[in-house]
Amino acid sequence: MYYDTQTNNHGMRYDPIKAIVGPRPIAWIGSVSPEGVYNLAPYSFFNLVSDDPPMIMFSSGGRKDTQRNIEESGEFTVSLVVSSLIENMNLSSAAVVADVDEFVLAGLTPVTGVQVKAPRVGESPVALECRLWKTVPLRPPQGKSEPFWTALIASIVGVHIDEAYIRDGRLDTAALQPVARLGYMDYTRVSSESLFTLNRPAVDLKTGAVRVEDQPWDGRYP
Repeated sequence: MYYDTQTNNHGMRYDPIKAIVGPRPIAWIGSVSPEGVYNLAPYSFFNLVSDDPPMIMFSSGGRKDTQRNIEESGEFTVSLVVSSLIENMNLSSAAVVADVDEFVLAGLTPVTGVQVKAPRVGESPVALECRLWKTVPLRPPQGKSEPFWTALIASIVGVHIDEAYIRDGRLDTAALQPVARLGYMDYTRVSSESLFTLNRPAVDLKTGAVRVEDQPWDGRYP
């Protein structure tokens, strides 16, 4: 099948776009309002966009509490959603009023950052401290004059890692069991059964031959 996104004539019961582009990592974003109220919310339009300097991007539909807090303070945290925290993450997604602390709502411990005042999730084994770099209003939806989505780009200024998940000088992703968003109401998780390693091909500059070496990764990206 083929369909035009301008008309969305896919003929399916639900729009398949989110199911096609996935799994998507989840930014579990902690922020604090000018009044000092903590906020916590998950966003799945999120990813790392640069490693030097380390930068991330997420986008928000509508100017929600998270976006307002970040624009006011210029900072936030991103905590990793892992398998043991799925229900807490889901509770924190509730569309409650601005003076409700989602850390309390979801039964989680807020921990103030080292370089930022925004709280991270104390129960999460990995968290990032971030400072806002730029906001980018995205193109308005079809037939609208004002944008609904805004992309927020930020620098990662600090990283928290539970050392129990550092093994042989590497972060053990399978042991963390991070959760990712799919389409509809579907999610998935990384596990030792689903994780696999694939070396990148090496190119012989003299002959142009391409080969994939069957040996442990040397820590470099060709």
